[in-house]
Amino acid sequence: MSGHGFHVHGPHDHELEHATHSVHDAHAGPGGEHHADHRGEHKGGHMTSQVAMFTAVVATVGAIFGYMSGATQANAGLYKNNAAIKKTEASNQWNYYQAKSGKQNLAELALELFKTTKREFYEGEITRYKAEKADIKKEAEKLEAEAKVWDQRSDVEIHQHHRWAQATTLLQVSIALAAIALLTRKRWLLKCMYALAAGGAVVGILAMLHI
Repeated sequence: MSGHGFHVHGPHDHELEHATHSVHDAHAGPGGEHHADHRGEHKGGHMTSQVAMFTAVVATVGAIFGYMSGATQANAGLYKNNAAIKKTEASNQWNYYQAKSGKQNLAELALELFKTTKREFYEGEITRYKAEKADIKKEAEKLEAEAKVWDQRSDVEIHQHHRWAQATTLLQVSIALAAIALLTRKRWLLKCMYALAAGGAVVGILAMLHI
């Protein structure tokens, strides 16, 4: 009734106002939650893309490092085998040298026993054995030097192999942390992931520089 400027609310007016507020709250509440969920999904999607890209790059680099690790290990074994062959050949030469020394000693003994007869023959034999021993000794020393070079090259390859293996291991652990970070959404795991990947890259550079 509004004859004197007053408006009296009936029961239906209160119900209408209550329904209006309810509808407004219903629209406001889910709308706010939707925006929040949207922001969360956007943030999570960005992290997923970031980790996926990181994993792809690190896995590729890790595959290269793994190949280099295997190659250097194979080279180290090959060089060590070459060193062993040279050492065996040098040993054979020294045995040959000892045999010539024995024959020279016999010739010198015969020279003392037969000073008047066959002297020139035994002197010639002694001279020949000395010359042959010098050549044999030179060859044996050459083979020993080659064996040493092969051993050194093998040691260098083994050192590189260890470097490549260390770098590969760091990258593998980094990839594992990436998976855990993606599941747990922990930011500190992402930092650890990046730190390990950087460490692996540094060790890989050291391997390339033979350090």
